Amino acid sequence: MFGLIILGALGIYFLVIIAVTWFAYYCAAKNGSSFGKRLLAAAVGFLIIYLPVFWDHIPTIVVHNYYCEKEAGFWVYKTLDQWRAENPRVSESLVANKNDTSTRQGDMVNYIDTYFVNKRFNLIVKHNGKLFLNRWRHERQLIDISSNEVLARFVDFSTSQEQRQAGWSGWKIWLDYKFCSGGRDRQIEFGNFYLQFKGAQQ
Repeated sequence: MFGLIILGALGIYFLVIIAVTWFAYYCAAKNGSSFGKRLLAAAVGFLIIYLPVFWDHIPTIVVHNYYCEKEAGFWVYKTLDQWRAENPRVSESLVANKNDTSTRQGDMVNYIDTYFVNKRFNLIVKHNGKLFLNRWRHERQLIDISSNEVLARFVDFSTSQEQRQAGWSGWKIWLDYKFCSGGRDRQIEFGNFYLQFKGAQQ
């Protein structure tokens, strides 16, 4: 229902944009302006209506794509076989903690969750919210707590995250990017990698 309301409002909005753009062009033509000035008047009319709503559209796309290219990804620094070779007979004694015990530092916008996977590994989940143009940075790390070594890391970015926490994506649906390109697949890869370390018998 809410989606239909948004679509209806956007439909009316675009009709207003067309009407104002045409009216600005018509007024300039009526005053005997040259074709170039008519186009300029139409452009000004368009921007007056367009910018209050869509001013952040292109900047958000540019910034989101920039940080996705620069920082997002999934990295494996040490596989389970490599870790087992360095820690013989340790993996067989590991048992996954029950109830997925965890702690949180921070608030609902910027926080770090620490999940105690077993006696040797922690899963660190970091969320850094409300960055420039309402971007959110998400990072996950699998850490060997005996050496503080990061075995794998996943980084991704999203937008409109604070609305999604309330169960919806906000009314600016064109700004809702839940992942970077390929981010969902990389998140699944990280999850599968992390699950290998929950119990040593795996």
